Amino acid sequence: MTRNMICIGCPMGCELTVEVEDGKAVSVTGNTCGIGKKYAETEVSAPTRMVTSTVMSDAGKPVPVKTRSQVPKDKIFDVVREIKSATVRLPVRIGDVAVGNAAGTGVDVIVTKNTEA
Repeated sequence: MTRNMICIGCPMGCELTVEVEDGKAVSVTGNTCGIGKKYAETEVSAPTRMVTSTVMSDAGKPVPVKTRSQVPKDKIFDVVREIKSATVRLPVRIGDVAVGNAAGTGVDVIVTKNTEA
């Protein structure tokens, strides 16, 4: 099976052609760097994404957050649901954990902006 995709690994946006067998990339063409090859291989076997959002604080202020690393694409809505049900206590600092082990992914959701009470 052939799968065409646009690489999102860097700003180049290379048009990739991926030959897929048994759910794995057996060849990747169209990439101008190694990032594209790795992206294509991951995308066809186990796609992942970063999640960015806001969590509410105890003072009613929204606090920007993101996952510390990428999470499986099929867990994004579960992660967002946990973020939306969470509350952080101000003050918070960049890197503080807002939600630990979000949706059982093993990935923490961390604060991305210092926020005072």
